[in-house]
Amino acid sequence: MNKSFLLAATLSTLLLAGCGSSTNEAGNNTASNGGNTTGFNLETYPASTELSQELKETIAYMGNEERLAYDVYMNLYNFHIAEGVEIKQLFNIANNSETQHIGAVQNLVHRYNLDGTTLVDNPVADSSVTQAQMPSGRYGIPAIQELYDALYAKGINSKQDALEAGCMVEVTDINDLNRDIALAESEGATDIIAAYNFLRDGSYNHYWAFDKGLKNMGIADGCCSLGDAYCHPEYPQNDNGGGRKGRQ
Repeated sequence: MNKSFLLAATLSTLLLAGCGSSTNEAGNNTASNGGNTTGFNLETYPASTELSQELKETIAYMGNEERLAYDVYMNLYNFHIAEGVEIKQLFNIANNSETQHIGAVQNLVHRYNLDGTTLVDNPVADSSVTQAQMPSGRYGIPAIQELYDALYAKGINSKQDALEAGCMVEVTDINDLNRDIALAESEGATDIIAAYNFLRDGSYNHYWAFDKGLKNMGIADGCCSLGDAYCHPEYPQNDNGGGRKGRQ
């Protein structure tokens, strides 16, 4: 895998856009339910008998990436609400959907007994860690830590910056999931394929929610205002202008 390259490139784009300092704000936000719930039922899919190390590492990596999405959204929401500005997309996506995404990946972590022998010393969780115990804004992968710090530093500047940070998170997530799904398909790992498709469908939905939020502010191009890397009219939409599945 070369995911660090993608994240580093995304980070460079942020810095070139003048996102401000990389001061980290790691809050104490946790999922409202404190548990590992998910809208995806892993038990309906058989476990794979053997996974490559590379595919195992995608699970640990994606766990951290889904945590990043929750933390960026909830911590930016809390920052702006303290300033008297409510950005509902941030709270709704974090609380209604990203908690489910984290739970879906953690269920894979549990199924395959992943631990520190994979990509990072502390993946999304081992079997003893609940979602509520996961540290907000802290990750075991340096590239993800740097990305979180940069996205948070950008997002605190304004409501527009916060919504743009959301566009960037979701495009990064979809790009990674596209590669991970292809790898899982090559190994016939039907449970991982289904879980990653669940995550990607949610990310489509979130992308369009942030796009709509920007357009409602008068940013006519929505997420496309960030440039070609974040302009994806080809992403599936439902009749309400969101992705195929997921909750906004």
